[in-house]
Amino acid sequence: MKSRPPLYELQKARLEAYRQAQDSYDDRRSSEYTAANGWHIDDYEQDLPAERPGPPEQRGSFEAAKNVLRNYSFPPPDLITGVFVPDTPLAQRVMALRGRFLIFTFWFGVRISNVVDELRPLPDGGHEAVWGYSYRTLQGHFEQGQIEFTVHKHIDTGRIIFKIHAVSKTGYIQNPFYRLGFKIFGRLLQRRFAYGSLKRTLHQVQDMLRTGQGWPPAEEQTPEVVSAAEIPDHVVKKVVDEGQ
Repeated sequence: MKSRPPLYELQKARLEAYRQAQDSYDDRRSSEYTAANGWHIDDYEQDLPAERPGPPEQRGSFEAAKNVLRNYSFPPPDLITGVFVPDTPLAQRVMALRGRFLIFTFWFGVRISNVVDELRPLPDGGHEAVWGYSYRTLQGHFEQGQIEFTVHKHIDTGRIIFKIHAVSKTGYIQNPFYRLGFKIFGRLLQRRFAYGSLKRTLHQVQDMLRTGQGWPPAEEQTPEVVSAAEIPDHVVKKVVDEGQ
């Protein structure tokens, strides 16, 4: 039996379309992104298995969480599926995200906007190791915004925390039915994504520490999606152009 090509090959046309799309979020205007201007600022966090005090341990909780984030295996698969070319450097990654809700399927593009790997001072005088990245929306996304995923280790205590920080606002949605649906359910889906991602990250890190695996379990990998060959070119173009 012939094996199925990897997802990034099946979605090659879609990924290329998103690679050429423009960002729909400008971080140079961050001072304008306030609740008064209609923006949502959200923060979530989840404690992960702790380590001994000191730098992140090899094959420890911090490193496991890094691999979960890098692999983008933490979103709830019944809500969000991410597709990307795996050998592309993280800082240059573009992803095609498939969103599902009820009977609907939506495709969005996002681009990695920042990769963080540093030691930061804490308010109490200690330090924390921080690793993660953010991505921002591309034209055609139902939202404008940026979301950051980071894993933190408090050097003095060994505490490990996974954090999500999101800045978002509903973008232009051409279809009036989708526009109404997103107005009603958009915030619910955002919270479902965040809380589901926290929970799955914890479970995947726990599984990796228990089994000694360096990457998330195979069953947690991105599920199959429809082949790009089955998607007409005009549909791929519409995904990118909608919202301009």
